[in-house]
Amino acid sequence: MNETLIRLTVEPLTAEAFAPFGDVIATADAQRHFTINGGNTERYHDLAHIDPGPDGRAIVSIFRGQPRRLPFTVEMMERHPLGSQAFVPLSDAPYLVVVAPAGDTPGIQDLRVFLARGDQGVNYARGVWHHPLLALDGVSDFLVIDRAGEGPNCDEVRLDEAGVIDLGR
Repeated sequence: MNETLIRLTVEPLTAEAFAPFGDVIATADAQRHFTINGGNTERYHDLAHIDPGPDGRAIVSIFRGQPRRLPFTVEMMERHPLGSQAFVPLSDAPYLVVVAPAGDTPGIQDLRVFLARGDQGVNYARGVWHHPLLALDGVSDFLVIDRAGEGPNCDEVRLDEAGVIDLGR
């Protein structure tokens, strides 16, 4: 790996900016919402395309992420070629999302970094490269919806060049 670190730009997480990689899961981004349960509940409907892939099934888990120190060096990425993977924060804390388009092994120039608010989740589309969980301000729990089934569903790669994330906090 090249010893030079490339500074990665951090951008706010929006549905439009994240669309090439999957879905943003947030009430503000809901295309459809309506009142149910006798007017007591607002339903934000169909917020993400959960894709368990052929012969897979959707499972629900909780991931507990330890906070990462900044500046943080991005040296690897992973993808799930057989199904999507959704992360919905259960803690009201910001976190980082690092992604690259599905396809061949990404290079540093392919990475995009988003700062997600504690009320925004993400659903990585099948095959989209992403960095594992990057909690920031403390231990953070996430509800995770992904695939269970036959076949290997996690590819990991080391990047040829590393990138560094620093929010200037």
